[in-house]
Amino acid sequence: MAKKWIFLVLFIGVILLQPLWEEDMWKRSLDKLSTMFALIGENYYTEVDHRELAYASIKGMLPTLDPHSYFLDPTNLATMTEDYRGKYFGIGCLIQKHGDFIKVISPIEGGPSYRLGILPNDVISHIDGESTQPITSYQAMQKLRGEKGTEVTVTILREGVDEPMEFVIVRAEIPLESIRYAFILKDDIGYIYIRNFAETTGREFRDKMALLKSQGMKKLILDFRYNGGGTFLQSLEMSEDLLPKGAGIVSIRGRNQYYNRVFETDNDGRYSDIPLVIIIHEGTASAPEIVSGAVKDNDRGLLVGKDSWGKGLVQTVFRVGRDAALALTTARYYTPSGRSIQRDYSHIEDYVSNQEVPEESRDVAYTSGGRKVLGQGGISPDYEVDFAFKPLTFYLLTQGSFFNYARHFYEKDTPLSKRVVQGDSLPAGFEIDDAVVQDFREFVEGLNLKYEFTSEEFEESLSGIKRELEKELHASFYGLQEGERMYRLSDPLVRKALEVLPEAEKLIRRN
Repeated sequence: MAKKWIFLVLFIGVILLQPLWEEDMWKRSLDKLSTMFALIGENYYTEVDHRELAYASIKGMLPTLDPHSYFLDPTNLATMTEDYRGKYFGIGCLIQKHGDFIKVISPIEGGPSYRLGILPNDVISHIDGESTQPITSYQAMQKLRGEKGTEVTVTILREGVDEPMEFVIVRAEIPLESIRYAFILKDDIGYIYIRNFAETTGREFRDKMALLKSQGMKKLILDFRYNGGGTFLQSLEMSEDLLPKGAGIVSIRGRNQYYNRVFETDNDGRYSDIPLVIIIHEGTASAPEIVSGAVKDNDRGLLVGKDSWGKGLVQTVFRVGRDAALALTTARYYTPSGRSIQRDYSHIEDYVSNQEVPEESRDVAYTSGGRKVLGQGGISPDYEVDFAFKPLTFYLLTQGSFFNYARHFYEKDTPLSKRVVQGDSLPAGFEIDDAVVQDFREFVEGLNLKYEFTSEEFEESLSGIKRELEKELHASFYGLQEGERMYRLSDPLVRKALEVLPEAEKLIRRN
C-alpha cells in the first residue's frame, strides 16, 4: 500500500520537475524523495499513514511554485466537482454559524429538509449524534453532504418546543445555483448577483436575463463581489453574451505552446446592447476578473467598487488517480488591452493579505476607446467606492442578531411586533424608524451577548444596523429575494452603480 502513495508523489514530482528533465536532475531529486519515504516508513517511532504523508508532501511542493497551484485530495476534489457541476447531494438547507450555534437560514424549497418541516431559525445541535458547537458552518456542511440516498440524523432545537427533535434525512440531489439573486431592482433596472462560475453559469445567466427582460429590464447591474472564480470556459461564455462581434475577451500564454490562445467573440452578444455596470471588490477573483476586464477594455460598460484581487493565472486540472487531482498553473492570461492583472506573489504575506499595489509600479495600457487602464494589481473600477461594516454591526451579524430579531418580529414575539403586525405582512408604509431600532436594541440587550457595546458605538453603527434590519425583516415576511432587493437599494456600491448607469448608456451609443 505504501508503494501506491510513493508512486503518487513521484508521478506529480515528474510533472512539476519537467523543466529539469534533460539535465537528469529530476531523476536524482525523485530518487531522494523515494529514499526519504522508505526511511520514514521503516524507522519512524510509530506507524505512518502513507496516504497522509504523500498528501502532505505534495501540498508542500506546490506553494514553492505559486499561490494558485494546489492538490485536490478526495474531499476537496469532491467539493470542487460539486461546485463545477452546480449540484450536490445533501439535506437541502442554507446554514450559518451564529455564535456557538449552527442555525438554519432557509430550507431549500422542495428539498429533503423542506419536506420534513425544518424551519428557518432552527438550531442544528447534533449531526449523527455529534455536537455542532465546536465546528464551523463549513465543517457542518461537509457532514450534512454525502452520497445520494444515504441517511444523516440531525437533532434540531426549536424555540417553543421543549424537547430536541430528531430528523432522519435521506440525502438527495440539490441544485447549487451560481446565481444567488436576480430581480428588478427598480423601474427598468435589473440586478444579478453571481457567487461563482460553474458549469451551469452560462445557462443560468441566460435564463435570468430572459426572465428580467420579460419583466421590463432595459439596464443591468452585475454584482461580482465575493466571487472567487471557477471555470474559465464560463467566463468566456458570459463575455460572448455581453460583448459585440469581434471584441477581444482574453488571451492566455504559457511555456507550453499548447496553452497559447486568443479568444474573441464570433457574433454580437445577445445582451451587447444593454447598458451595463459591474460591481467588483477585493474578493472578486479569476473568472469574474476576465469578464470585468473584457467589459472595461472594450469600453462596453463601467465598473464600480474596489480593485479586484488580481489573479491572472490559469490552472489546468490533471487527474492523478480515481480520487485525487492536481490543479497546476499552466499559463497567464491577459485582458484585451494586453495587460496582466496578476499581483506580485514573491512576498506571500503581502499577497495573501491583498496589499494594495502602488499605481507607479503597475503597467499602463489603454482601452479600445483610449481610456487608461493598469496591470498587475487586479482590475481597477472606473468609480471607487469604499465600504466596510462598523465593528458593532459586524459583531451583531456574526451572532445572528438581525436574523434572530426578524424571526421573533415575524412571530409577533417582540413588544413592537405585537402592536403593529397583523397577519403575515408588514404594516403598510413600514420603515426602520426609531421605534424599530429601539425594539431591536431591547431585544439584543436581552440576549446577554459577550460584547457590551456603548450607546456611542450603537449610534455610530446606526445606518448599518438599519440596513441589516430592513433586509432581514423583509426576508422574513416576503422571502430572501425581496429582503436582498431592499438591502441592495441602500447598498453604497449599488447606489453608485445606479448613479453612473446613464454614463454606461452613452458607452453603448458610442460603440
